[in-house]
This record gives sequence, C-alpha cells and structure tokens, in this order.
Amino acid sequence: MARRLDGKIAIITGSSRGIGRAIALEFAREGAKVCINYAKSEDMARQVVEEIKSLGGEALMIRADVSKLDDVKQLVKGVIDRFGRIDILVNNAAIMLRGDFLETEDEEFYRILDRMWKVNVKGVVYCCKEVVKHMVKNRYGKIINIASIAGIGTAFPGTTPYAMTKAAIVILTRRLAFELGPYGINVNAIAPGMVLTDMSTPEGVELARKRCVLGRVGSPEDIARLAVFLASDESSYITGQVIVADGGRIDYLTHSL
Repeated sequence: MARRLDGKIAIITGSSRGIGRAIALEFAREGAKVCINYAKSEDMARQVVEEIKSLGGEALMIRADVSKLDDVKQLVKGVIDRFGRIDILVNNAAIMLRGDFLETEDEEFYRILDRMWKVNVKGVVYCCKEVVKHMVKNRYGKIINIASIAGIGTAFPGTTPYAMTKAAIVILTRRLAFELGPYGINVNAIAPGMVLTDMSTPEGVELARKRCVLGRVGSPEDIARLAVFLASDESSYITGQVIVADGGRIDYLTHSL
C-alpha cells in the first residue's frame, strides 16, 4: 500500500524537538526522506535521525541557524547534494521571547523584537528563497509555514512581538502562494494554538485548556498529521490558506478575551 509521501524529499527546520520533531517522524512514516535541521541540539537531532532509521526511513541531519543566510544556503546545498531535489519545505524553526509593550524597557523590547524577527520571519524568507529555486525547476513543491493563532488575533500577555512575527508569516504565506502558484508550488500555513512541548509552561497550558472548546491543549502529533495532509497530493487544490488547529479557542471564535 502506497504511503502518502513515498519518495518525497523534505526539509523541516527546527526539527530536533517539539512540533518539528513530530512532523519529521510523521513524514518518515509516510515514506518521505527527511532532513533534520537543528541550530544547537545536536544530540536531540541525532536521536530523531535514529528514530527515523528504526522506522525503516532515511534521514540526514544538518546544523543551520535559519537567521543566517549562509547557513541556509549550506542547508539547502546539503540536501540537494544528498537527494538531488527538494519537494517539501516546512518552516517550523522559531523562537518566542516575551516582552510587554508598555512594561518592558525600550532597548530590551527592541532586542527581543529584532531577535525574533531574524529567526521567525527572515529565517522563513531565507529558506523559501533558497528552496524555491529548486522547486521552480521541477515545477512542483509544497511549502508549509508554521504560524500561530497569535498572528491572527488571539492574545496572551507579553506576546505582542511574537504575534507580530507570526502575523508576518500569515501574509507571507498568502503572497508566496500568489507568486509561486504558476510554478506548481502550493504554499499554506498552519496556525496552532497551545501545543504541549518542552517550551510550554503549566500556567499557559491551563489557561489555554480553559479557553478551548475541546477542553485540551494540542499535541505535536496533532500538528504533524495536518502537515502530512498539506505536504501530500491530497491537498493539491489548496494554497494560500492558513489552517487553524487550536481545538476551538474561545477567544479566537468570539474575538474577545
């Protein structure tokens, strides 16, 4: 029985842990050959590669800080050298630093915003720019950007700079879908709500649970399964969309806190 991503070549940025790790494993289960990208967690990245191999899959790991263009170029080159093409790009790598617009000192607020902008926005632009060069040649590609419900209106205290970066990803997704569609490239985004990872706090998880229609926070696998759909040919007529996966956050549905 054919798997949904058999023979596809995928890069998942920030895939040594959390949502990126879950996507990498799910892609491998569906037959994709996967590049595990990491910036710092070499041991964790190696563990993901070994898990994929234990599933009978194929993977390589490449260190690259997506906020640095030279690193991204080497990341893409490494995948092309190994596999010859890139079919799927998942822009998952991101950071979240808290900063209150009024209470955080100006210089600290600007530092926080600048650092997140480099990783969360410029990193996505760099990866898309370098990967698309190869997708255009093949007139095929799937780009999946991991956005956030923070970028479409929901609010947690101290997350305005983060929300700004994720809002940029929402509009970037729609613009790239418009520009790349004629080349057979689908560009979509997933906007998760609270997902239980090693970055979650007990307070944040409890608050999200109370605001969620389904009464629970998400798991990385919830997002990974949606990513498989968007990476597969099942979604060939879907592009420029931001799909919310938040369990029915009440503040999103009612536009109120």
